Amino acid sequence: MKAELSIIIPVFNEEKTILEILKKIKESLSGENNYEVIVIDDGSRDNTLKLLENNKSLYNKLIINEINKGKGFAVIKGIEASEGKYIAFQDADLEYDPIEFNNILKIFNEMDADIVFGSRINYKNYTRSHNFLNLIANKSLTLYFNILFNCTFTDIYSCYLSFRRDLINTEKLKCYDFGQQAELLCQIIRKSKKNYEIPINYNGRSKEDGKKIRWYHFFSVIYQITKASEIPDIISKAF
Repeated sequence: MKAELSIIIPVFNEEKTILEILKKIKESLSGENNYEVIVIDDGSRDNTLKLLENNKSLYNKLIINEINKGKGFAVIKGIEASEGKYIAFQDADLEYDPIEFNNILKIFNEMDADIVFGSRINYKNYTRSHNFLNLIANKSLTLYFNILFNCTFTDIYSCYLSFRRDLINTEKLKCYDFGQQAELLCQIIRKSKKNYEIPINYNGRSKEDGKKIRWYHFFSVIYQITKASEIPDIISKAF
């Protein structure tokens, strides 16, 4: 039976949490849900790959990048290997709870949704608080995207972005760093009609805990959103 939901997990040096998150996915999704788990090891230098190869029952497909090429590259490989009607992403750490996939699938099926976002801002029970600048950066990016693409999202850089597989063309994805989610979102938002947002719980990591996104990735995201909007065309026509 073809998978309904493809869960894509890019992994880089996550030996402390990878097995736990894979077990949580298996425990969280009910037997009624038809899904596949695709793990992409992006050149991990710790024991992540060894753990994955010794626990093949926890996933359906394993893609191995011999060298680290970036989260965006891993995401592209995962989408290309996917067979589900819907795509969802899961970070390899424990920031996001896979129990939310049940509600995401419910929205897809009951609302015939094109995009379902899990929001850390309109959270369900809890969200871990970090520093104020992170919040300002996230809200600024989301507001900028909403203005340019006429949307009402509250959290465009939540990991829990899920969407219909037929909305994406991976050949047009060129960004391999953390800006790629913006590039991807800008592509699918033009084709989508029914977009939803749901509250989720979030237990965010700090830099000390192993979080990999940094302040300078803000500029990559801004660049990808601007490039995909009509602003460059408007400027070129003006001059």
